[in-house]
Amino acid sequence: MKRIITLLFMAIAFSANAQQALWSGPAPESPVINEDGTVTFRYRAPKAIKVEVTGDFLPTQKMEVEWEGQKRTFDVPGARELKEGKGGVWEYTTEFAVAPDLYNYTFRVDGDTVIDPHNMWVNRDVSTLTSVLLVPKEGYRSDLYAIHKVPHGTVSKVWYHSDMAGFDRRLTVYTPAGYETSKAKYPVLYVLHGVGGDEDAWVTQGRATQILDNLIARGEAKPMIVVFTNGNISQEAAPLENSNGYVNPTMQLPQTMEGTFETAFPEIIKFIDGRYRTIAKKQSRAVCGLSMGGYHTLYLSINYPQLFNYSGMFSAAVVARDSVSPIYKDFDAKLKKYYAGKPALLWIGCGKTDFLYQANKDFMKKLDDNGFKYTYMETEGGHIWRNWRIYFTEFVPLLFK
Repeated sequence: MKRIITLLFMAIAFSANAQQALWSGPAPESPVINEDGTVTFRYRAPKAIKVEVTGDFLPTQKMEVEWEGQKRTFDVPGARELKEGKGGVWEYTTEFAVAPDLYNYTFRVDGDTVIDPHNMWVNRDVSTLTSVLLVPKEGYRSDLYAIHKVPHGTVSKVWYHSDMAGFDRRLTVYTPAGYETSKAKYPVLYVLHGVGGDEDAWVTQGRATQILDNLIARGEAKPMIVVFTNGNISQEAAPLENSNGYVNPTMQLPQTMEGTFETAFPEIIKFIDGRYRTIAKKQSRAVCGLSMGGYHTLYLSINYPQLFNYSGMFSAAVVARDSVSPIYKDFDAKLKKYYAGKPALLWIGCGKTDFLYQANKDFMKKLDDNGFKYTYMETEGGHIWRNWRIYFTEFVPLLFK
């Protein structure tokens, strides 16, 4: 009888919600990509006084903030006001055609930041949620970010035991289409996130698995296994995917850039080589990362020159923080030893207005002064995912040739 009453209440609740949806009328469509390339955003708020949309599809503004004890200038998205229309639906159409790319945006409703309730595509960056706008176009880079009717790889959440951390930790692993039905061995790319990120960041915000599927399907990249690590060695896994429960994500985590992650990294390689059909040698192993992940990439590369033949630094932090870890000692000597091992590629990318731009230029001057070869790509904009997706699409096709 208790179960029947419970089911009855559930049915009544469902019916009430369905009727409420009908009474409120059809939901506003948002965002809408128009034929002329403009984009329309809508938000229903009958009692609102002011509604704005802000996102990286709009021209940026400069903002000076205090970060790690220093004043730094960052590019931040601009904002546009929506106009209220019939039924309390606010609307804004861009006054320009939005270039093909992937963007993040939110609404500000009377000062409160909210995601677009009519757009189910939401990204999380540390503890910030944003709605996503993808403007794909054939022949443009953003077409790589879309899902096409091509063979798809498999994305798995895999746990391994870290002796150094003292607990199990999670990885995201991409295996290319056909892996399960073949007996072939594959090269491996390790991909590292930035401060506050985790093993989900590149898959969600970076669109890395879509990029891999499309590049491999086009024949522009070799089929490869790709491992997305969690660079926060104090974490088991991404927020709400670990045993800590409801803990708000933060960038202020211990053991991120003090040598422990780099020291423990061979554990990950050993696990991947033991579990997957890999070509377990330097010539078939690569590593890349953004910001903090670029920092990890640099110090992994020079401390383990026998492990990686290809390295990619995207908007990388370069200068080591104060640390007693031997990982960061004898930098110049390790750099020379790294190049003595004749790596196939050191790839560097940075935006012109990135706050780490000068640090990267200084590092490249050191390479130039020593006659060390590298590949460099400079883009517009700053420390943003739009640039890191570009760098990933440029770096991956160069691997394992």
